[in-house]
Amino acid sequence: MHLEFSGDLWYWRGPAPFFFVTVPEEESVDLHAVAAAVTYGWGMIPVRARTGGSRWETSLFPKDGGYVVPIKAAVRRAEGLDEGDVVTVRLTAERRGADGQPRRNSPPSQAGWPG
Repeated sequence: MHLEFSGDLWYWRGPAPFFFVTVPEEESVDLHAVAAAVTYGWGMIPVRARTGGSRWETSLFPKDGGYVVPIKAAVRRAEGLDEGDVVTVRLTAERRGADGQPRRNSPPSQAGWPG
């Protein structure tokens, strides 16, 4: 499954502070539809993420019935991002085996982003 959306970069000031972009409601509904096939537990969904020229692997966190994308410090530095910036995010979610690797029987449409 491939998704692309834009959202504000926000800061969570909890015990482990981090920056996130909230997945919009429509895309969260799409993710819920495939969550059972791709999650590794606790509602976390492993994804390959991309913004600008940066690519990384992470997991979507469930929050308030939807999902949020953690944006790593290295990505924020490389892309010049700060709290409140609008960020366009591309995600690829695919079924993974117990070893964390994509399952070989995943449909070709889940192989990755073109270009």
